[in-house]
Amino acid sequence: MSDTDGKKTLGLGGKSGQVKQSFSHGRTKNVVVEKKRKRVVVPKPGQGTPAGAQGATPARPDPARRPAGISDAEMERRLKALAAAKARESEEAAAREAEEQAREEERQRRREEAEAREREEREREAALRAKEEEDARAKAEAEAEATAKATRKAEPPAAAAAPAAPLSERARPASAQEARKAPKRGDDDRQSRAKPRDDSGGRRAGKLTLKDALSGEGGRQRSLAAMKRKQERARQKAMGQNVSREKVVREVQLPETIVVQELANRMAERVADVVKALMKMGVMATMNQTIDADTAELIIDEFGHKVLRVSDADVEQVIAQAEDKPEDLQPRPPIITIMGHVDHGKTSLLDAIRQTNVVSGEAGGITQHIGAYQVTTEGGAVLSFLDTPGHAAFTSMRARGANVTDIVVLVVAADDSVMPQTIEAINHAKAAKVPMIVAINKCDKPAADPNKVRTELLQHEVVVEAMSGDVQDVEVSALTGKGLDTLLEAIALQAEVLELTANPDRTAMGAVIEAQLDVGRGPVATVLVQNGTLRQGDIFVVGEQWGKVRALINDQGERVKEAGPSVPVEVLGINGTPEAGDVLNVVSSEAQAREIAEYRAQAAKDKRAAAGAATTLEQLMAKAKADQDVAELPVLVKADVQGSAEAIVQALEKIGNDEVRVRVLHYGVGAITDTDVGLAEASGAPIIGFNVRANASARNSANQKGVELRYYSIIYDLVDDIKAAASGLLSAEVRENFIGYAEIREVFKVSGVGKVAGCLVTEGVARRSAGVRLLRDNVVIHEGTLKTLKRFKDEVKEVISGQECGMAFENYDDIRQGDVIEIFEREEIERTLT
Repeated sequence: MSDTDGKKTLGLGGKSGQVKQSFSHGRTKNVVVEKKRKRVVVPKPGQGTPAGAQGATPARPDPARRPAGISDAEMERRLKALAAAKARESEEAAAREAEEQAREEERQRRREEAEAREREEREREAALRAKEEEDARAKAEAEAEATAKATRKAEPPAAAAAPAAPLSERARPASAQEARKAPKRGDDDRQSRAKPRDDSGGRRAGKLTLKDALSGEGGRQRSLAAMKRKQERARQKAMGQNVSREKVVREVQLPETIVVQELANRMAERVADVVKALMKMGVMATMNQTIDADTAELIIDEFGHKVLRVSDADVEQVIAQAEDKPEDLQPRPPIITIMGHVDHGKTSLLDAIRQTNVVSGEAGGITQHIGAYQVTTEGGAVLSFLDTPGHAAFTSMRARGANVTDIVVLVVAADDSVMPQTIEAINHAKAAKVPMIVAINKCDKPAADPNKVRTELLQHEVVVEAMSGDVQDVEVSALTGKGLDTLLEAIALQAEVLELTANPDRTAMGAVIEAQLDVGRGPVATVLVQNGTLRQGDIFVVGEQWGKVRALINDQGERVKEAGPSVPVEVLGINGTPEAGDVLNVVSSEAQAREIAEYRAQAAKDKRAAAGAATTLEQLMAKAKADQDVAELPVLVKADVQGSAEAIVQALEKIGNDEVRVRVLHYGVGAITDTDVGLAEASGAPIIGFNVRANASARNSANQKGVELRYYSIIYDLVDDIKAAASGLLSAEVRENFIGYAEIREVFKVSGVGKVAGCLVTEGVARRSAGVRLLRDNVVIHEGTLKTLKRFKDEVKEVISGQECGMAFENYDDIRQGDVIEIFEREEIERTLT
């Protein structure tokens, strides 16, 4: 490096030459560089590249255009990277163009192949048609030749002298026959596609092995129509056309509510399409959500299907009773219900007719179950009897007996006359619109007065025949048997007038008279068949339960195979205990029975929930307030039969008033179990067992948990005990007894005590423990108790009339001269439920 005349000269030496650059006051001058006989001119700022410098070494970056802080090397590197990126971009564009061209060629090739296959198919179809035409032509020629032979045989011998035909014409039929015998085009293909046959020419013998199946030999071949459909679909797909299928219109059953997925399944549509249609309507629902029937109907219409609106109640249409034809009806035995007041001799009368002794097995000598019996009289007539209880609690049993009966026999004791349950029985018979026969029982007693019974029945619009009425009356005695034949004749006459008929050849229908839960047999229902014939193995639905008839037991305890109209039987095979009074219907399948039972159970559950729910806030608050003001006695009831349980619950619900009531937490049939004990413990309720007992486990649990178990066999004892227990919840009645009056004569102030009234007892007596009221101008201004009662200086318990004393009130000092003190005592009196 050297400095000359204020200029700096930078010299760079190398084997290839020398480059010099001169800097003077920040300006750069052109310097000629010699390198292998080439002249490279470095331009000044602002000058372009000389024309002769194209293709030479890239020029150095212009310092004026280069960003600050970037060297020449960095600038060169960036320019090279930019050039490389542009080169890659051009290469990728060329590659994409080549790929698109190849794809277009592939599409053109596939289109040509599809057209070629289509041409081949058309040619094949044309060949098949030509072959069929050729076969038809050959067949026609053969028929024509056969006809010609037959004609030649029928010609006379003179025809033989006819001139011979030319040789070419005689040879033509032979050539045609040989042509027909020659193999035609396509025969080899059909023979190769034929099924393998055995030596006898029959179908392929032996099993189809895996090797044969994979090799394609034998097996079922596709039909020509299937091949055509497949080729048409392939052709449409290759041509880019949509394969349209014919729309199948379905009839969709639509209930009140339906799940989206179930709706799609019934329409045979995709769930996604149904959800999309719902979204278009503004309904955001997933496949597992439920929509209403109106929205679902719009969806069905949009998809082009037909709507069939159904409801949940339609499941019971299978048990709809059709009217019987007159020619199918046959006479049936009458159903007679024995009704009357308790202890009027209903069961004893039925025992005398049946020649049995049922009354000896009844607890307390009263009937507490409804019984069904069948009696055959001496004349051969068959009668079905229902024995109903006479106690006041069994109103529902008497009502059920009146609803299923044909004739009511009203038993009235001649020595007791008309009683409350007698009147109730008359009302039930009138409500059921059934004829009545009055049996005046106990006519053998000295105090019997049948005419009094007839007279008192007039008050209830029952006019017997003896008093010019239309109601038959018979004087009987169950003890001596007097009048029983006359009673049976009256029943037979009434049944003959009614002309009772039924169709025994139809599905059975009956009424549940009683139901119970037997330990060894499970749920058992006493059913009175009203129409049809109930057979062993029938599937039935009864109320909220269903089942299959496992066994039928008649009133004698014998197993029978079937039960016709008016026959009472015990039915085994129910999945639960039905309610007394439910209707039994036979159905065709188990699925129908289960569906109907589930619908009825759900409907009953919804009804109970709706009845117990308050509809408004005011009703809810009123119900809560009423529950707070009323004391409840919770109980659990278990009985031997369903009818007794219902009667007990109805009797207990009638106990109570505005202050106390009995609440039945649960009632059922069968023995007392651990579940009942657990519920009673949680609720603090006793368990009432009517003709049932607790098992060993339940007894131990009750002893450990302190749950009270009470057993009863007579219903009125149970009702009296519960009534007494409910009476204990009543608040005692408080009565006030006035015992005296005192007049204040003077008021004194005593230190430490306050104001003390000097009084004169004017009437009665003043006691220290009594309550007092302060009267001023006959107005009560204070009520309280006495703090002290003194006579002279001594504290006394009482002061009699005419004596003076000192009184001080508890926490009250506003007393004045002339005030009157009223003295009284409170008395608490226990209340009972009537």
